[in-house]
Amino acid sequence: MFNRFPKAARAGLMAVLLAGSALGGAASYQAHAQVAGTPPGPIQPPAVANPLPDFSDLAAKVSPAVVSVTVRERATAEAADSMPEAMRGMTQNAPRRTQMARGSGFIIDADGTIVTNNHVVNGADKISVTLADGTELPAKLVGRDPRTDLAVIKIDAGKQLPSLNLGDSDLVKPGQWVLAVGNPFGLGGTVTAGIVSARGRDIGAGPYDSFLQVDAAINQGNSGGPLFTQDGRVVGVNTAILSPTGGSVGIGFAIPSNLVKQVAGQLRTAGHVTRGFLGVETQSVTAQIAPSLGLAPNAKGALVAAISPDSPAAKAGIQPGDVLTGIDNRPIANPRELAQVVADHKPGQTAAFAIVRDGAPRTLDVTLTAIPDDQQTADAGDRTNRQASIGLALAPLSPDVRQQFDIPQNQRGAVIAGVQPGSPAEQAGLRQGDLVVGVGTKPVNNPSEATQAIRAATKDGKGVALRIMREGQSRFVSIAPTEQG
Repeated sequence: MFNRFPKAARAGLMAVLLAGSALGGAASYQAHAQVAGTPPGPIQPPAVANPLPDFSDLAAKVSPAVVSVTVRERATAEAADSMPEAMRGMTQNAPRRTQMARGSGFIIDADGTIVTNNHVVNGADKISVTLADGTELPAKLVGRDPRTDLAVIKIDAGKQLPSLNLGDSDLVKPGQWVLAVGNPFGLGGTVTAGIVSARGRDIGAGPYDSFLQVDAAINQGNSGGPLFTQDGRVVGVNTAILSPTGGSVGIGFAIPSNLVKQVAGQLRTAGHVTRGFLGVETQSVTAQIAPSLGLAPNAKGALVAAISPDSPAAKAGIQPGDVLTGIDNRPIANPRELAQVVADHKPGQTAAFAIVRDGAPRTLDVTLTAIPDDQQTADAGDRTNRQASIGLALAPLSPDVRQQFDIPQNQRGAVIAGVQPGSPAEQAGLRQGDLVVGVGTKPVNNPSEATQAIRAATKDGKGVALRIMREGQSRFVSIAPTEQG
């Protein structure tokens, strides 16, 4: 189970000292003296040829810039607002109890600018920050970005504060030592060490997932705290853990510092983040789908499943079935990379998109726009389909596809290029090469029409009947969709 660190850290701790009996200790001591044959003296451990790193100097250097973030939430008031009208009068005179929650953060500018997680401060009625020396100060929210789970807050200490530098997370390698500092379980400045276990982890938390995975112990309350390399630079913001218990099992995730630089910079200046918008829904190119698209089995890219009307993609001529393989000479391996690269561009910027259509490469210039207001809660409009899914990949009827699956020239529809294992489509018996010619009673002529019709039919979680052609025979196949991330 992937867990954002809960803001509240309410844990009781018990320390128990276990010791051997005096008798056992004496017996051990006497045995040592007899074997040694000499009077007892101080034990001299052997010298270690390659000692483990000592992080004490690093911890002392960076800890003054790490802070504890305390949040007060008015949960009772929000709950009352959601009650039926008849019940609200019963709570009007009830005391408004608040909830306290804690997380971590770190100072990135001597003026008191602090980076933390969005989920630490989201919904806060009041935010306060405790410095390493115990000073507690009120903080104001500068801006937050739910898509990357980052936020910027600010305090006024009346003086210059120690701050930290954001390093280059692209230089971080698996196996490299890292140090985490934060406020686990409300204990205040706590230091843990470990190594980078992996890079580029996608845990399904958002459209721009590319976490650093670490095995340093991070727990509830570490959210928003920094992850350091041995040179004292921040390379990540500790954000989530994989744990069946809610505590550290050695699998933690940090937002890379290069993403933090981009997001925090915009939050400081504008209070929000502006990203480029393309307007497509995509899926990965699999070994099963690739040949039907005229690609090698190991081909990479983002397969366009649907296009938003009047979007930059639609205006530039991108079509369902196109495979996006690069932007401005930067390779695109999958939908996640597509979303990240598009987001890096500013609205109004024109980018050269490398695509493959019917097996032939081409380039289209696309002028990106800002994310429309009605897309603000979506994944920048450049996402895999997270609606009800039936597990199909559809492709247009190119000459090669017609020849491969023996489809007549006058036949219209969308060919099934791949079926996800274990999906409703597989359970219904659909297979690669089947031609979708209708959704319900509505004929479809291409993947775009088929996708839109399937989406409309499954909008409320209902099943859908597809009319397909297989070996010259027409039939209906009923499919029950599932919610898919």
